[in-house]
Amino acid sequence: MTTGEQLERDTDYRVPALQRGLSILQMFGAAQRTLSMNDIAENLGVSVSAVYRIVHTLCEMDYLRKLGKNSYELGPQVVSDGFSYLTSRDLVDVSLPYLNALRDRTSLSCHLSIREQTDSLYLYRAFAAQRLSVNIPIGTRIPCHCTAMGRMLLTGLDDSELNNLYQHARLDDYPPPAPKTLPELRQLVEGDRERGWVLHRSDYSTAIACAVYNHLGAVVAAINLSGPEAVMDNDNALQSYLEALQQCAREISRELGASARRGVASNYR
Repeated sequence: MTTGEQLERDTDYRVPALQRGLSILQMFGAAQRTLSMNDIAENLGVSVSAVYRIVHTLCEMDYLRKLGKNSYELGPQVVSDGFSYLTSRDLVDVSLPYLNALRDRTSLSCHLSIREQTDSLYLYRAFAAQRLSVNIPIGTRIPCHCTAMGRMLLTGLDDSELNNLYQHARLDDYPPPAPKTLPELRQLVEGDRERGWVLHRSDYSTAIACAVYNHLGAVVAAINLSGPEAVMDNDNALQSYLEALQQCAREISRELGASARRGVASNYR
């Protein structure tokens, strides 16, 4: 078969109306939010009558929305379909390559967790192969108020939601630096939310955590960098780790559809 014959055959399989419909949707963007019927026809190089039924169908299916007498914008179905795809992507699958790259860059262990009631549930770990690595198994549950990731997960709740979640929970059974009372926890979470990250030191290790956001701007997960105190007890190193972690959290959030967020302070001191 010649090249010309192949091109002709490929053309035979096209559906012109579908092609035009998709082309119409692609005309809209940040710089072009509305178009008239004449604009659409002109961009396609056809008459208004040739696109009228296509535009009408797109409106009926909510892919376009009519504004006034002769102006159109993208409809809610475009947004719904796009975000349905983003939210259906498995959180671990999205986060895995970024966390692995962060581990390789820092030589520290990285973890991913979500909140289930008052617990932080560990979904993934990128384990750093060194003698003193922090290694928390997948499936581990730790009370949110006791860990850096857990506290970042709680920043997604307002005061009312936090009160409802912890109204029957005991907080005084855990060793410092975990808060002992609900008012103390609220104060901690408020500071964590404003700062945008949490540094948590335990007996022999240090963890830094940031939140991961979805397309609605809601906290859906948290990630951390954790390592032995001997490795992380250095101001310059800790600052570098924090900046790398924040960049990783932004990249994962972007993959989940989050828009650019205001920068947060990167100085841990």
